[in-house]
Amino acid sequence: MNQNDKEGGFVSHLAELRKRLIHSFIFLIVFFVGCYFFAEHLYGFLVDPFAQAVKDDGTDRRLIFTALQETFLTYLKISFFTAFFVTCPFILMQIWKFIAPGLYKHEKHAILPYLILTPVLFFLGGMLVYYLIMPLAIKFFLSFESTGLSTNLPIQLEAKVNEYLSLVMKLIFAFGISFQLPVVLSLLARIGVVDSEFLKKRRKYVVVIIFAAAALLTPPDPITQIGLAIPLLILYELSIFSVKFIEDKKFKDSNA
Repeated sequence: MNQNDKEGGFVSHLAELRKRLIHSFIFLIVFFVGCYFFAEHLYGFLVDPFAQAVKDDGTDRRLIFTALQETFLTYLKISFFTAFFVTCPFILMQIWKFIAPGLYKHEKHAILPYLILTPVLFFLGGMLVYYLIMPLAIKFFLSFESTGLSTNLPIQLEAKVNEYLSLVMKLIFAFGISFQLPVVLSLLARIGVVDSEFLKKRRKYVVVIIFAAAALLTPPDPITQIGLAIPLLILYELSIFSVKFIEDKKFKDSNA
């Protein structure tokens, strides 16, 4: 292959990548616009953990906003977050279509499960936040309210729309990204960077790292920190089994 052929192939790859990125961007924008028309319903869905946690406490609860543009910007943020969440599988599919023609058959079989597993794990992390972590965290924070008997004035939460929804979306994103741990470790095992023995011997260091990461990624309360750390520890143990499975498969293939 001469220099011109190499340059032509490189340019064609860039053109293909550009096309895939444009398709992904257009798909994201279309969903973003569509989600904005349902932003109030999406807002209602995200605020439901708070509503359910406080519905029986006998207090007239509300969410407030203190800037004219706050609710509008919050709706934009919700729309983009939802659109990105929904279009992630499509974006991954575009990445797959770009890299698949350059892969051997066995490489395709090795990578395809990870492209499927990535959004699934992200979705599971989001579900854990929505259905378990947020209700527990909200009740924990509300326990610090005071009726005013010992503080002269009552202390009552009046949460801001933007702050509450930013917290929910931050936690969903943090849990979703953290739940990619098995994918990352399995990929590292496939290219020979780590092995099961390496992961087992460094388990005690990983426990410290996981709790430190949970403290950084979540609010400063024990509910969300432990709620993130424990699933990550479980996923780490599952990653060791998956890495061991990959090693055994490699060994069988090499002896076949």
